[in-house]
Amino acid sequence: MNRWTTAMMYLGILCMMGCNMNSDHMTYDLYVGTYTDGDSNGIYQLKFNANTGALTNKQLAATIENPSYIKFSPDNSMLYSVLETDSFENKTGGVMAFELIEGKLVEKRGVVTVGAHPCHIAVSDDGKNMAISSYTGGNSTIFNLDEIGGLMENPQVIDLQSLDTVKTSHAHSAAFTKEGLFIADLGLDAVKRFSLDAAKFKPNEQASIDLPDGAGPRHFTFGQNGKYLYVINELNSTITIFKREGSTYVEKETHATLSQDFSGESYCADIHLSPDGNFLYGSNRGEQTIVIFKVDKATGTLSLVGRESVHGDWPRNFTIDPSGNFLLVANQKSNNIVVFKRDQELGTLAFLEEIDLPNPVCLEFLD
Repeated sequence: MNRWTTAMMYLGILCMMGCNMNSDHMTYDLYVGTYTDGDSNGIYQLKFNANTGALTNKQLAATIENPSYIKFSPDNSMLYSVLETDSFENKTGGVMAFELIEGKLVEKRGVVTVGAHPCHIAVSDDGKNMAISSYTGGNSTIFNLDEIGGLMENPQVIDLQSLDTVKTSHAHSAAFTKEGLFIADLGLDAVKRFSLDAAKFKPNEQASIDLPDGAGPRHFTFGQNGKYLYVINELNSTITIFKREGSTYVEKETHATLSQDFSGESYCADIHLSPDGNFLYGSNRGEQTIVIFKVDKATGTLSLVGRESVHGDWPRNFTIDPSGNFLLVANQKSNNIVVFKRDQELGTLAFLEEIDLPNPVCLEFLD
């Protein structure tokens, strides 16, 4: 074997090693929360190839009732899941903690009851607190988490219904920030603010960020380290932008999420900023689209880029993969997850592929 042949052989081996390392690095686990009133049996796990956008190796990861929202702990050691039901004692719902051991979900403890129909989980960045939003219960249950991420006893329950004597509370999502806790209440048409005081969350000085009657704030996200707050409103199909001025959030503008020529019923669901903060995406259930906005980072304002069909029915949660190159949509009623290639410069989406999965409603990457 001459030196040229030997050099080429070693070059080929190095190339193969590099390709395999890159392939391994760009493969992520995707966990899917579902409703189990159809063919689903709980939480599913798939492999996602961030080189190609392919979803493979679908398998049942945990048998559980209506895990409609799932969330990993900040260190990825625990997966939390709601049980969106009211079938437990005193018409309550539940939450379950799973430990991730050698790629498997292992139940950490039994079901912990919370308000009826829990639909969202928020975990603080330091992994010390968790908030469960209960839609029918009209409350948020705040758990302290122990050193390994387990749910501790005697949680604080924030009764949002007590804040309004006219409207019916429907807590829908929450987020912890450096300033405390934000809770979107679809029924009260407001994002409620709470500050941590003596180990308890109490109403913030700006206790309520109000939206128009019938807006139905569902989910929200922050831009530029909390300078801007973007709220997607389920019932009037809009996105409202608030700007932080001092310690108060002030409304700046509202944008419709639906096309002007759309005439049917439609309800917004989820909202996400791209990793670089340049684009904002929202899902429309009815119009069956993802709406795309360009973000002006200097002002926080939005300009419409366009809409993309979700190639399915009833897009609930969607997510952007860890590479930022793909956007995945969970279509609840058409029983499919759709993968789009995302143009990071333009923000646009191009349909890539889909995979069948019963009643998917929440997508969570293990990053």
